[in-house]
Amino acid sequence: MFVTRFAPSPTGWLHRGHAFSALTAERAAREANGRFLLRLEDIDRSRCRPQYEQGIHDDLGWLGLSWEIPVRRQSDHMDDYARALRELAERGLVYRCFKTRREVAEAIEQAPHGAMEAYRGEPLPPEEEARRLAAGEPYAWRLSLMKAQALLGGFGGLWFGEEGEGPEGQAGVIAARPELGGDVVLARKDVGVAYHLAVVVDDALQGVTHVIRGQDLFEAAHVQRLLQALLGLPTPVYRHHRLLTDAAGRRFAKRDKAETLRDLRARGMTPAELRREMGIG
Repeated sequence: MFVTRFAPSPTGWLHRGHAFSALTAERAAREANGRFLLRLEDIDRSRCRPQYEQGIHDDLGWLGLSWEIPVRRQSDHMDDYARALRELAERGLVYRCFKTRREVAEAIEQAPHGAMEAYRGEPLPPEEEARRLAAGEPYAWRLSLMKAQALLGGFGGLWFGEEGEGPEGQAGVIAARPELGGDVVLARKDVGVAYHLAVVVDDALQGVTHVIRGQDLFEAAHVQRLLQALLGLPTPVYRHHRLLTDAAGRRFAKRDKAETLRDLRARGMTPAELRREMGIG
């Protein structure tokens, strides 16, 4: 059965871009006589707020969408992510990285191709790691591309199907290139999981067959495909869609304080008018 999801983070109010993505996913599920899920990606506890979570439900209800109950909230399932991380750690596929974001940026700048490089590191010597752990220093768990590549005999056998279109028109069978992302962060000491790991675990546990999302997340599919291979998880079909932009050509984003769906309701716009404006039925 066709299963897809809309997975916002309750870190702000939803805007037109969110509405377009949710409506696109829900329509695809409806046309396939499939299932449409809502998932709340609320692992960033420093930014997530209960009012934003309620706002997501209010906004999607206003749009006329319905979804299955119960809604999966990532913060309620940290044990699932811990098990996946533990499996990777036991196989030597992740390592503790104690570098700050600034130190990582400096390491990239010092690489042969500078900013074109993706970060790659390696575990510390056991004695130094033990000393830093004892001192309570913060760290991140990073995926070791070197170990993953050795385990799989290279990344040549990794691919994913794209039914939509990437930002450069990519479609069809796409060769996965996880090396472009470097040794990505999968978890932090103070946060039990990061985006990439949580997403692949959630999609597998929820039986998601089609990942429908914006083109801004197209590159994420490469490393997520690698994680699926390492964890023995199924690979969904990907369907990336265009991004809505404002009059200045900028995509709608929370950080740019894009007009919210709450604002649209307050000034009297109807869901039907919004759908017509976005060109979606």
